[in-house]
Amino acid sequence: MKYILTILVIILILFSLSQKESNIQSLSPKDTILAFGDSLTYGYNTKPTESYPALLKQLTGYKIINEGVLGNTSVDGVKRLAPLLEDSNIKLMILCFGGNDIIQGLSKEKLKNNLKTMIQLAKEKNIKVLLISVPYLNIFGLSDMQLYEEVTEEENVALLSGMLAEILEQPALKSDQIHPNALGYKIMAEKIYKKLKEEGFIK
Repeated sequence: MKYILTILVIILILFSLSQKESNIQSLSPKDTILAFGDSLTYGYNTKPTESYPALLKQLTGYKIINEGVLGNTSVDGVKRLAPLLEDSNIKLMILCFGGNDIIQGLSKEKLKNNLKTMIQLAKEKNIKVLLISVPYLNIFGLSDMQLYEEVTEEENVALLSGMLAEILEQPALKSDQIHPNALGYKIMAEKIYKKLKEEGFIK
């Protein structure tokens, strides 16, 4: 009897895992990805064709809208996101905010709340979200803030962490202290592409 119960438990676990896997809906070829953020999304200090959204478009084959605006804080992001989400073709948002909040010394709690607000706006439109964590400088170097982990846990969205810290710690990959160069943006696109595939957003 004990063995039968054990087998039943294993079957139930396998069934639940298969159900969870089947619930992951990949984007269709006609869907659009919204890259939403600040200068890191815009592609500051490079050509438009060298920004990570432009390079990600080449890797994925999907239409990608680059809505990165220089100097934007998360406050600005909240203000301008809703009208962009009226595009019914957008099915995935890559969200990257925090650098200017950190530089301007804005509240971390405010940043967290703004990130959650933007994610919730996307969810209301049934848009999936990939959040990219932004590092800050401390005595140990560049580190991601814990609030990004907290946001993804509380909102149940995917997180790509460590990528920007890894790139910006390498002088050969950046154009200044806070922006990648063309090669750095290329690596960004490649890592985001890999994450999108791992999460099942794209095939």
